[in-house]
Amino acid sequence: MKLFLTSTLFILVASISGTILAQQQNGVTREVEVGALFTSGNTDNQALNFAGSIEIIQNGWEYGFTIDGLYTSSDDETMSQRFYGVSSANYEFSEDTFFQARASHEDDRFSGYDSQSDLTFSIGSRLLQNRSDMDLSLDAGIGIRWSRLNGSDFDEPILRLAGDYEWVLSNSAVFSQELAIEYGSDSNIYRSDTGITTQIRENLSLRFSLRLKHQTEVPAGRKETDSETAVTFVMDF
Repeated sequence: MKLFLTSTLFILVASISGTILAQQQNGVTREVEVGALFTSGNTDNQALNFAGSIEIIQNGWEYGFTIDGLYTSSDDETMSQRFYGVSSANYEFSEDTFFQARASHEDDRFSGYDSQSDLTFSIGSRLLQNRSDMDLSLDAGIGIRWSRLNGSDFDEPILRLAGDYEWVLSNSAVFSQELAIEYGSDSNIYRSDTGITTQIRENLSLRFSLRLKHQTEVPAGRKETDSETAVTFVMDF
């Protein structure tokens, strides 16, 4: 199963990379997001929050790959370290209906799990097509989640429901909200990403974001809910 997921991730990323070669004829969007904090003196702290994404539209297909990470330390002791990557391929049946294949992998050093990965297949719909300032997409599908805990692997079937909302507040400000619920036979995972992006220059923006993750069943001694509040610079190119 783990080999199958790794192969799926590789195929999706390879599809994205191959499509980049045709970027002169198709739409390609690339984005890099970085925020950092460094202090010295009585306390030596470092914090780095970064993300990157590529979206490509070609012949009815929309490919996407995103990765984000968080690293914080205090007095040379690592306090948090997390990496989360998602690959997806969407095929549009019509202007408001699409199929999605999605694979993700998360490595969170302090979650209690060694890693967690999932693969899902979904059907989605785009709403608010009559609004020029809003976009909303909803999708639902089934798949499987793999978890590694203390060197042991186990899997469980999941039902995934997700929504992605975007509201253009003004010529320079955009509000976004992503929600996802993954119902598993052993545990449920709820994710929320709320953000406001303000454009500073043509290709440079400032983003305020709040990310939440809640898992109903976690290893002993771990909290069920994690939250991240960040202010980052976003560059489009």
